[in-house]
Amino acid sequence: MEMHQLRYFTAVARTGNFTRAAEQCHIAQPSLSQQIRKLEDELDEKLIMRLPGGKSRLTPAGEILLSRANRILAEAQSAVEELRDRQKVVRGAVRLGAIPTVAPFLIPDALLAFNEQHPEVELVVHEATTEQLLTQLERNELDFVIVSPPLAGGPWQTESLGSESLYLVTPEGNHHIKKRAPTLDDLREEEFILMREGHCLTGQVMKFCKMAEFRPRVRFLSAQVETLKALIRSGAGVSLLPEMALGDVSKESRLHVIAFKNPAPQREIVFASLPDFPLPLAAREFQGYLKKAFEQRTQTMSDKSDKKPEKKPKKPSEKLAATGKPALRGKRKNRN
Repeated sequence: MEMHQLRYFTAVARTGNFTRAAEQCHIAQPSLSQQIRKLEDELDEKLIMRLPGGKSRLTPAGEILLSRANRILAEAQSAVEELRDRQKVVRGAVRLGAIPTVAPFLIPDALLAFNEQHPEVELVVHEATTEQLLTQLERNELDFVIVSPPLAGGPWQTESLGSESLYLVTPEGNHHIKKRAPTLDDLREEEFILMREGHCLTGQVMKFCKMAEFRPRVRFLSAQVETLKALIRSGAGVSLLPEMALGDVSKESRLHVIAFKNPAPQREIVFASLPDFPLPLAAREFQGYLKKAFEQRTQTMSDKSDKKPEKKPKKPSEKLAATGKPALRGKRKNRN
């Protein structure tokens, strides 16, 4: 049994397809199939069932081997990374996952800054729901993930990245625009636009509304934050979005971002990883860049919400009217 055979085997198990597994492993498909057959011959067990249409499925023996193979490969990778850490060399690959309400807003800035300093490090980013990311993490397909609690399963090793407020986002003409600091209770009659089921943000919004003792009337479900914003802009409804996703909203966007009355609804963002596998040096280094990007992103939104509109200077007559004193009239010049 050789390491590359285990890598090929886990790739087929992960993809359910020999061709896709060969592409991911950068090897010709016949060569991959040959190595799988050698592994089966050595173990004297059928590991993978070939199905019509190029699909495949693990046999009971294959299921048993899969958990051990993932563990073996993870331990081997951990040993390599630990030795690299001893040399204090930032290199290799960083495999991370992030939820859709974080990935497009946080990762690009951190990635560009990190790549400038460490161009030799390969960054692989997966965007998916919390449940999907934790499944990939459990299979050791990712080094760490960026998610928002609560986290099912585990145990997971978590480190807080920070917390962020949720804001009410409305289209033009919504009556909440004229209100200052609404409460969740004020949204009972609104129609909501939320992320699809399975996205943690939707679960969090439903939880906050339940705490306010009402169930939101959901009109649309979206898989992407930008699509959700577009639906709000069209007047289809309102939503609650995290401040990270609102840093680029301007007056021209026809979206209105309204802060809630305290205590405002908030969510926490965390790094989650496997407790038995220490993170590679490159992954820990990239986490530092993500922390800086998170601080900058949330600070930008905080500055926008704290900034008060400038008051136009009053005319002299307006100032006098405000004091209740009669306006002074200019003296006529003596023509004599």
